[in-house]
Amino acid sequence: MTPAGAGGTTGTGPSRSGYGTVIVGGAVMGSSLAYWLSEDPDHDEPVLVVEMDPTYQRASTTLSEASVRHQFSQPVNIRLSMFATEFISAFHENVQVDGESPELGFRDTGYLFLATDDGMDVLRANHEVQQACGAEVALLTPTELADRFGYLNVDDLAGASLGLRHEGTLDAYSLMRGFQQRARHNGVEYVTDRVVGLRTDDAGDRVTHVELASGATVACDRVVNCAGPRARWVSDLVDLPLPVEPRIRGAWVFDCREPLDGPTLPLTIDTTGMHVRTEPPHYLAGAPPVDDSAVDPDDFAVRDAEWEEVLWPALVHRIPAFERIGVTHRWVGHYAYNTLDQNAVVGPATAVPNFYFCNGFSGHGLQQSAGVGRALAELITHGAYRTIDLSEMGHDRIVRGEPFLEKAII
Repeated sequence: MTPAGAGGTTGTGPSRSGYGTVIVGGAVMGSSLAYWLSEDPDHDEPVLVVEMDPTYQRASTTLSEASVRHQFSQPVNIRLSMFATEFISAFHENVQVDGESPELGFRDTGYLFLATDDGMDVLRANHEVQQACGAEVALLTPTELADRFGYLNVDDLAGASLGLRHEGTLDAYSLMRGFQQRARHNGVEYVTDRVVGLRTDDAGDRVTHVELASGATVACDRVVNCAGPRARWVSDLVDLPLPVEPRIRGAWVFDCREPLDGPTLPLTIDTTGMHVRTEPPHYLAGAPPVDDSAVDPDDFAVRDAEWEEVLWPALVHRIPAFERIGVTHRWVGHYAYNTLDQNAVVGPATAVPNFYFCNGFSGHGLQQSAGVGRALAELITHGAYRTIDLSEMGHDRIVRGEPFLEKAII
């Protein structure tokens, strides 16, 4: 890398004619990768991060509900999120520059997955996988649920799965900024621009140059697609299939006149698909839209009808105290939704081996950013995954049309 402190964000274009790695997208995934590349003493190539919006006001990272859970159905997803809690626990030491780091504000509140009879087999199967991976989770009967969370209506439930430790919420913007400040300190260069073209060699199987909207062109040894909901358009530049599309996800913050009598409300996933959690001093809820389909990447319109028709009725049914609530504010963000299997696509393309994917996290990218960034940095620097093997998430399954399904999607 370049000397510490030599990097930064520029408004005048890239400072070099060529880079080892060009990362398309500078939010939490792109910045995690930049961080891990810059932290590896064996990595000595310059890194450029191209980000079209340095404010990140519409990034999926900053508009996410910013939470971490270990309750997934695939072991690789569980291990990635378990690493996230390790990284978070030492966040200051990991990202500090001159003794300063952003404040994450992690709150260990847990996740609670509710199930009817039809859903208990999935919860039990997931529970076995989670325990085998070392996650601290418990299956609860309706009686145990009612005893623990007296404000829940459990009449139509057959049970639940509760995360006991290391699941909760954090400040997403601070996580991203932590990666960024250390990466810049280590010499990573950030430029405000947009990738509009990728040049390949005569055989078409290697990217040689990245073309930017400003008119600049830089040579590269590799390109990593970290473009979030816009990732498919980047892959289209080299004719590589990627079933990732932007999908709206709304969040509503509300106040409740009647305090819940009992322990803190975990992030609770209802049988209807609605989820709700404490967001002191208020609460936060959301649900997949009724028409859960692709949207324009610039569409950030709140679907207010979803609150009245879907969310509020589900909230009142599950927690009767939520009959008397008032919305304080709401917003929407985008999932980078993998329509094949709701799982990430990570690693190089066989057809273009120096084009790397880091896409399609379908709502759980924030919590997996530390582990995925580390794994990709290992692959780029050392030629193999050294910590968590992400081979199951490779692009070849997309080409074959063979899903690697993650069942626990919110």
